[in-house]
Amino acid sequence: MENIPIRHISQQSEPELTGSFTIREITSLLSGRDMVQELHRHDFYYILIVKNGEGLHDIDFTGYEIKDHTVFMMRPGQVHNLFLKAGCTGYLIQFKTDFLYSHNSASQKHLTRLIQYSAYNLEQEGFCRIEAVVSEALKEYSNKLKGYHEVLKASLSIFLIELLRQRTDNAIAAMGDNTYGQEKLEQFLELVEKNSSTHKQVSQYTGLLNLSSYQLSSITKTLLAKTPSEIINQHIILEAKRQLLATSKQVGQIACDLGYNDPSYFTRFFKRHTGLSPESFRQNSK
Repeated sequence: MENIPIRHISQQSEPELTGSFTIREITSLLSGRDMVQELHRHDFYYILIVKNGEGLHDIDFTGYEIKDHTVFMMRPGQVHNLFLKAGCTGYLIQFKTDFLYSHNSASQKHLTRLIQYSAYNLEQEGFCRIEAVVSEALKEYSNKLKGYHEVLKASLSIFLIELLRQRTDNAIAAMGDNTYGQEKLEQFLELVEKNSSTHKQVSQYTGLLNLSSYQLSSITKTLLAKTPSEIINQHIILEAKRQLLATSKQVGQIACDLGYNDPSYFTRFFKRHTGLSPESFRQNSK
């Protein structure tokens, strides 16, 4: 089985941006036809802003129906496939990590808070405010007036702030501006990303974070509505799915890669969380 392809931002953008940022209208991408993209991943952040349209979007093996006034956000490394029906309108923003992070630290925190969720369904009024920011950014990108790349960075930051304002889940209200909790969450997610093959117990992470189990649980439940164990297990399952689809490795080898010495235990773990054995998942996903 071939590896899941990795896509990069086109290097045909302007010299100041050097392939680090693009913004386009969906209509220009569709050219009057349906868009069908098979499973792939990116090495950049990907924001799909749908004003009007229909379709399906699978992100890390979770399916989302494309509706009017929906924003999809993906971080580098996530896998997805996409079906957009002809006639969809909206925008696609793509940017590398350094493009936004060179602007200000507040934007990094806004992005960290938003990227925990893949899809945002907005009310029309809130979407209109976001669209006003994005349409101005598209004009800057097209006109290329002096200093436009700095304006684009600022516009992206404003977009993130506006999207945060539109979030209706209780996490924002509960956490407020508690940057400590946000920073600890970001550290925890990064540690899970790097160490899930060797660290599977919550206590291993609380030690690295200098937090109690209660403190870490309070942060993850408030911000993500998940326990630390759920986050760890979900990441392991996601990595297993990626390996099952991106490689031809045997289940036993994948289990070993993920830190399981007993392949049968790994198979039971995978089935408990997905309802399928690893081999069944691989066959059903072909």
